[in-house]
Amino acid sequence: MDKKVVVEVIAGKILEIRCRKIMLDRDLAELFGVSTKVLNQAVKRNIQRFPLDFMFQLDENEKNEVVTNCDHLKTLKFSAQLPYVFTEQGVAMLSSVLSSERAIKVNIQIMRAFVKIRELLLSHKELANQLESLERRYSDHDEKIKVIFEAIRQLLEPTEEKGKPAIGFRP
Repeated sequence: MDKKVVVEVIAGKILEIRCRKIMLDRDLAELFGVSTKVLNQAVKRNIQRFPLDFMFQLDENEKNEVVTNCDHLKTLKFSAQLPYVFTEQGVAMLSSVLSSERAIKVNIQIMRAFVKIRELLLSHKELANQLESLERRYSDHDEKIKVIFEAIRQLLEPTEEKGKPAIGFRP
């Protein structure tokens, strides 16, 4: 499979929860070619390698929000278990507890996906800065230009509902 396609597929599985980019245990297990149970058992056998900034368990509300927002996780709705999620550092640590050839290759692709997301975030910020610079330069021009700048600015703004935690990929 094309590396770019693989990275894009993986990037689609990276979510934002508690202001962190994470991946769910079931998505990682699928990518690594093991069951979720096997992945979580390997983690529990090596729990000292997974502090809270590497891995944590979702609460019931977060689980419901993830199920609502991610179509590929609809079977999670009926699971009695609350899923574990892994930050970028936790995913990197997984490669040391799942040391198969496939785990190593998949882990490299996952790291590339996290890097790609960081690059997208940086380019988004750069675009906003360039827009601000243009707006300052043309601020004394007619009202039509101001309307265009305002429309572009609204497109760059995240559209989060107040009071709800951010879940999902947000550039």
